[in-house]
Amino acid sequence: MKITADALLFDNDGTLISSLESVYRCWSRWAKEYGVTEEDFARVALHGRPAAEIVADLLPADLVPEAVARIEQLEVEDAGGVVALPGTLALLESLPAERWAVVTSATQRLAEARLGQAGIRPKNLIAADDISRGKPDPEPFLLAAARLGADPARCVVFEDAPVGLAAGRAAGMVTVALTTTHRADELSADVVVPDLSAVSAQATDGSVEITFAR
Repeated sequence: MKITADALLFDNDGTLISSLESVYRCWSRWAKEYGVTEEDFARVALHGRPAAEIVADLLPADLVPEAVARIEQLEVEDAGGVVALPGTLALLESLPAERWAVVTSATQRLAEARLGQAGIRPKNLIAADDISRGKPDPEPFLLAAARLGADPARCVVFEDAPVGLAAGRAAGMVTVALTTTHRADELSADVVVPDLSAVSAQATDGSVEITFAR
């Protein structure tokens, strides 16, 4: 299967990289500091959402600014165990820098720290600092398309989380789901692949031809 696109937009954690070890360590420590239980976490949506939104769902409003700053500090300082997922580096190296962007729910500081640990330094990065509404709102992906000068209908979104795929669909983009963190039956997308090792790309004049392995 092949798709021709003007821009490729990648979620970060669970799509390009895995930082699960760091995330678990940091949020566990944060939860102990703020008295948040496993039951509290179970009642809110977590994956693919900005930390500020998660914290706001868990704590009183007067504690949120301090608590958001604390989780960011913990995560930036603990980048151990961050690795590029299969196929990530080969695919990104095949793409012109101006044809792709990372669109993440993390802050720019945290995203750059994690990506750097995996050897990835994108020319274009849309982070939580850049938006007013996070995924599943389409704003992050629409901003990325605008930064790249691409028609949203000619963009392809690569995501592992349902909220991210919902944001891509709402933006009017082609969606590709990776089954790195969710089962295929939990993901609604135009294409479903195990990871980026099933994706290859060839740059042409002003566009990219994307091929998906069967």
